[in-house]
Amino acid sequence: MKGKIPFEFTAVLWQHPSEKGGWYFLSLPETLSAEIREQLQGQEEGWGRLKAQAKILETTWDTAIWFDSKANTYLLPLKAEIRKKCKLETGDLVKVLLGL
Repeated sequence: MKGKIPFEFTAVLWQHPSEKGGWYFLSLPETLSAEIREQLQGQEEGWGRLKAQAKILETTWDTAIWFDSKANTYLLPLKAEIRKKCKLETGDLVKVLLGL
């Protein structure tokens, strides 16, 4: 996470209810989301997107988080590749190191 502001959180992996076989997410805690938004909102791109680097266990990848105004939190999507590498399933409690 060289050159990035580090944030650490733990969240439950969930799948978007309207898309069978679709997107999986981790919701950042609201307090952390508020802190990130306060510090970095000026760097957001369209739809509240912030470029990020994430690390779960030993797997690190480039990604982005999106601000969900309905939930008042950022969402970190987890692709199938990452879920498989980390052996994650819906409902798992996941510890993440996030660099923004």
